[in-house]
Amino acid sequence: MKVDISKLKLSLIIIGVILIIDQVLKIWIKTNMMLGQEYRIFEWFIIHFVENNGMAFGMELAGEYGKIILSIFRIVAVTAIGWYLYNLTKKDAHTGLIVSVSLVFAGALGNIIDSAFYGMIFDASYGRVATFLPESGGYAPFLHGKVVDMFYFPLLTGTYPQWLPFVGGNEFIFFRPVFNIADSAITVGIFIILIFQKRFFPEGTL
Repeated sequence: MKVDISKLKLSLIIIGVILIIDQVLKIWIKTNMMLGQEYRIFEWFIIHFVENNGMAFGMELAGEYGKIILSIFRIVAVTAIGWYLYNLTKKDAHTGLIVSVSLVFAGALGNIIDSAFYGMIFDASYGRVATFLPESGGYAPFLHGKVVDMFYFPLLTGTYPQWLPFVGGNEFIFFRPVFNIADSAITVGIFIILIFQKRFFPEGTL
């Protein structure tokens, strides 16, 4: 079965655009801001520089082995997604499904780039702006880099009622996680698939 060139081109354009925007923004953040520094665009929209070990929205697996396991899992996952996407371009797959899977693939690959290479090409951002390709070397070996996050949307803030167990009296913030373009691409792609799954996967097809 031949590849549908138009769908393959569309997929590659989406992946390329997402990766370029994601990496340009991350590199700018890394080379212009210190860890924890922020720019307040609006009260509900803040550019806040944080780093994490590689899961979406700042979540992570703890410890040295957790990082290695996560990196290997993500490489295997993005390889599987890439293979699935390639096969979709050879079938009569819905264009919306091609777009959605391309978004997920681009987002996963964007964060893998950080995790695999940022530790080697940047020095640490603690208390200073990082240097690109520092003479003294990077802050971590291959696959041990940290993912750069920057978008923070504290849309709603307040205090939990005192009568609530465990959290009563504590500050409430929605939306608390800090994320990046790659995370957004993954999330949007998955939501599109969930919303239009009946259209993308007619009964009896995969």
